Amino acid sequence: MPLYSKLRQYLFPRRLKETEPGEAYDQWSQNYDNQPGNLMLDLDEQVCSELLEQTQVRGKVIVDIGCGTGRHWKKITDKGPARLIGYDVSPGMLHMLLQKYPQAETQLLNDERLTDLGDGVCDLVLSTLTIAHIPRIEAALKEWYRVLRPGGEIIITDYHPEALSRGGKRTFHNGHKLVAVRNYIHPIHKINEIAVKLQMQVIRIQERKVDDSMRPYYEQKNAIPVFERFYGVPIIYGIHLKKTDAAE
Repeated sequence: MPLYSKLRQYLFPRRLKETEPGEAYDQWSQNYDNQPGNLMLDLDEQVCSELLEQTQVRGKVIVDIGCGTGRHWKKITDKGPARLIGYDVSPGMLHMLLQKYPQAETQLLNDERLTDLGDGVCDLVLSTLTIAHIPRIEAALKEWYRVLRPGGEIIITDYHPEALSRGGKRTFHNGHKLVAVRNYIHPIHKINEIAVKLQMQVIRIQERKVDDSMRPYYEQKNAIPVFERFYGVPIIYGIHLKKTDAAE
C-alpha cells in the first residue's frame, strides 16, 4: 500500500470499528509517550501551555480529567500547585503516570462522576484531548462545575469537532492492527451553551487550523495531498471557562 494511502487510512479510516476509550488507551499506554512528530500532541502542548499561562496554578488544587500518562504534569508541578489529582478511564495510562510520578494522586474513572471530591474543593479542572471521548458532556461539565470553588476555572483542549465531523478519528497502531478510539462530536457552541446555563464566563476560545506551519508534519509522512485537502480546516481547539465568584 502506498505511503499516502497508509497515512490517509491512519488519519481518516473508513468502516473501522471504534474501541471504547478505556480499552483503547490500555493498548496505547505502553507507547503513548513515544510519539515524536505527532502533530496533535505538539499542537495540544502549545494550546494547553498558552491557556495555563492565563491562570494561577501556584498553591491551587488542580484536577486533571483524562490525565493519561501525565503529559502536562511537569509544567504544572513546576508552577507549585498545592495538590494535583489525575483521573483517567485507563488503568494502563495511570500505571505509566505513576512510573513517572510515584507519589501522584490518581483515580480511575468509570463515568463522569468525581465521587471522591466534595463540592467547591478545586481551583482548576484541566482536560486535554479527552472531552470527545465523553458521551454525556453536559453531565460531565456539571460535575466539573460542582467541584470548583467560586472563581475556579476549567481549561479544555481537544480535537476540533469540525475535523471529527469530516471523518477524522483518533487512531494508533497496536502491532499491525489499526485501532480507532470512540469519539463523540460536541460542537463548540454546545459547550458554550452549557457554560452559559451553568453561569460560567467564557474567558477565551482558541482554534488552530491546518496551515503552512503544519506542512512539515505532512511532508515528513509524504502526505502533502492530505495537507492540501484539509488546509484551512480547524484541527484543535481550547476553551477557558471561569465559575463566577458569586456562584453557589
